[in-house]
Amino acid sequence: MTRPLTPANKTNGRLNWTWQDGLIILAIVAVIFGIVKTAATFTGGYDPNLQMDLSPSSLPAYTAQTLLRMVAAYFLSLVFSLGYAYLAFYNKVAERVLLPLLDILQSIPVLSFLPGVVLALIGLFPGQQIGLELASVILIFTGMAWNMTFSFHQSLTGVPRELREVARVYRLSWWQNFWTLDLPAGVIGLIWNSVMSVAGGWFFLIAIESFTLGNQSFTLPGLGSYLGTAANQGNYMALGYGLMTLIGVIILIDLLIWRPLIAWGEKFKFQLVQAESVPQSFVLDFLRRSPTLRAINLRLVEPLRESIDSQFASRPAQSARTARKHPQNRNQWVNWFFVSGFAFLVLWGTWEAVLLLRLLSWADWKTVVFGAIITTLRVIAALSLSLLWTVPVGVAIGRNPRLAQLLQPVVQIAASVPATALFPVLLLALANVGGGLQIGSVLLMMLGTMWYILFNVIAGAQSIPTELFEAATVYQLDLIQRWKTVILPGIFPYLITGIITAVGGAWNASIVSEYVQFRGQTEFTLGLGSTISEASAAGNFPLLLASTVTMSLLVVLTNRLVWRRLYQLAQTKYTLL
Repeated sequence: MTRPLTPANKTNGRLNWTWQDGLIILAIVAVIFGIVKTAATFTGGYDPNLQMDLSPSSLPAYTAQTLLRMVAAYFLSLVFSLGYAYLAFYNKVAERVLLPLLDILQSIPVLSFLPGVVLALIGLFPGQQIGLELASVILIFTGMAWNMTFSFHQSLTGVPRELREVARVYRLSWWQNFWTLDLPAGVIGLIWNSVMSVAGGWFFLIAIESFTLGNQSFTLPGLGSYLGTAANQGNYMALGYGLMTLIGVIILIDLLIWRPLIAWGEKFKFQLVQAESVPQSFVLDFLRRSPTLRAINLRLVEPLRESIDSQFASRPAQSARTARKHPQNRNQWVNWFFVSGFAFLVLWGTWEAVLLLRLLSWADWKTVVFGAIITTLRVIAALSLSLLWTVPVGVAIGRNPRLAQLLQPVVQIAASVPATALFPVLLLALANVGGGLQIGSVLLMMLGTMWYILFNVIAGAQSIPTELFEAATVYQLDLIQRWKTVILPGIFPYLITGIITAVGGAWNASIVSEYVQFRGQTEFTLGLGSTISEASAAGNFPLLLASTVTMSLLVVLTNRLVWRRLYQLAQTKYTLL
């Protein structure tokens, strides 16, 4: 709801400018100038002999270029997640194609996308840096989008039926239905999964900005390639500068973006009684006090929104139940497109895959199968160890806003720091105590797994209505009873969503945890991830395809046979219906 201008900020029809308004305008101008200046560096010819400057003075320019890639990839992921999940929920025929396809996509490692994406965009923009820049944005997107999509789809399935019936009674258009019901229901989950998505982008940043394809190396100037070069050269001074810069950027993003969004998203929480304490953000309070922003919202944003609403108000949206029971009454051309298009892609992809896979030897297949077994055991170990601490810690953070204010930035920093940048130090420590990469790979896979679970548990704990805890207090339930009757059922849908994405994250992390470049040397241990990394670096496309298909099959089968059934249980039994 828009607050009207009050006498405190309006006098005789004129706005009273404050120092907040001056800072906001300066910040907007600085951001626009920075984007334009940084974007200009993305054009021109690509320099294959680029040498990274490891002096601290180069860090501001590298950081700006990396941030622009991350922002572009995030907004691409957000639009994709909203559209993909919305279509999969409201169209049953599309759902049968899109949800299994999402399982497959999130199971494919980033490095498996890399050769096709890079070669395609280099061919589209020969000799131009913009081709590699677009490729890096798309690759970061592949590490961001899937958990946000799963989260929003889970939120759509958890909307109470009564609210959808109200929307149908008031004959809301699909546009109004989306903005007043669907999107608010998914805001909390989207915010926390956005934090995780950006952290996932940082995790693979080194592999995305500096990589080898066949006999050619590609390097894009950025913070990730700076950290990768410093780690590969064993330059611990430069590595320290890079990590301090990264941590500083993460802290600023937390203060300026995530904390305000978390505090703002609290108003979308479904509850009947007022919570005792809610997340706070001085930046959000700062923006709310600005009369200029309120005037822009009142005179520009609101009229524009009302105009758009009026354009879409003539077509009432069907209820979710009607749309899912009678898909033949809704978007028949979309159904035909998905069925025919998906069938064509499957047939064409299968034929091309067979032509490549027939080039593999029996020894290659044995390497893939044995590596899959070893990596599966590492994934199980990483997931089990992650669950032991993320569930209690996530609930504690989600149910205690004061604790969240203290620990959320720490958790975000820990989740965002690329583990591959810290891996040289970890390898040196493990070399002294024994174990080496055998133990280090499991630890690194945990760093690519546990944050998905933690952030989803935090979002789930925050979404539990306050009145349920009030009822638990009235009935004098002890701690164990509260966990059994309130907390675990309340976080269960979010926990399953987190586990589904965490399993995919663990498999993805295997490609950088089982194959590490350090001081100009390559350390690796037997596993499916190291096979993918080695095949990608060598340009061995048949072996890369076989390894990727094997990994995808393992992830999809696990999701279909185990996690998806639990996901359906969460939709039917543990939602506020």
